[in-house]
Order: sequence, then structure tokens, then C-alpha cells
Amino acid sequence: MWRTLPFVFLLSSPVYAVPIVPSFTQGSSSSRTETTTNITETIRTTNYNSGYTYSVTGSGVEHDGSTISAPNATVTETVNGTTYTWTGLDLGEKPNWTQTVKGDAFQFTEVYTPPGLESVSDVTRTIQSESVTDTTTIFSQ
Repeated sequence: MWRTLPFVFLLSSPVYAVPIVPSFTQGSSSSRTETTTNITETIRTTNYNSGYTYSVTGSGVEHDGSTISAPNATVTETVNGTTYTWTGLDLGEKPNWTQTVKGDAFQFTEVYTPPGLESVSDVTRTIQSESVTDTTTIFSQ
């Protein structure tokens, strides 16, 4: 019986908590965060003329048909890998103009502005920003 009694005594002993008391009076903590951000963007601006202009002015001239309009034709162009299709004029079928009276004064202006791409502007820019945050914490007891 003596052998089992100390074992029971150890199991039934009370347990006491011991408080933990910090041993410092004051202190500080510092941290630094540095962030760099790079943004690269490409901006493409495309300007185009979707229609056409054909005009004839003058005096002392005449054309060889009943109309001054040429038939429509499909105009296709590829710029930077992009294909554009427009409706323009078939200049091979436009009317021919001649002087009304040979040797007389005349004035003649014929202007054709075709449809198509007028300009493509590509702008690539990089925006870089840096952020620095310093944090200091001071504590005391």
C-alpha cells in the first residue's frame, strides 16, 4: 500500500499559476516598407477617313459621259497587321475631260480624296512610382 500512496498524493496536489511580469520598462520597434510600382501602357490612336471626296471645277471643259461620278470600288489596306476595307471610287472608270474649244482659255481642277487610314499613333509610356513607409512604435510599462 505504501507504494501506491505517493502516486495518489502526486495526482491530487493543487496546481498554482505563476504570473509572468515583463522585465522591461520601455522599448521601441521600427519597420520600413518600400514599394516600387511600374506600369507600362500602350496607347494607339487611329484616325481614318471613312468616305471619299471627288470634285471637279472648271470652265472651258467638258466630260465624255452623262455623269461625273465614277463607280464605287472596294479599297483595302493593311497597316500594322490590321486590314481595313473602305468604299472608294474606281478611278479607271472616271470620266475624261477635254477642252470645249481647243486653244481657248480654260480652268480645270479635279480632286479625289480617297477613304482610308490617315494616321496611326502609337505611344508607349512607363509610369514608375515609389512609396516608402517608416513606422516607429514606442511602448513603456
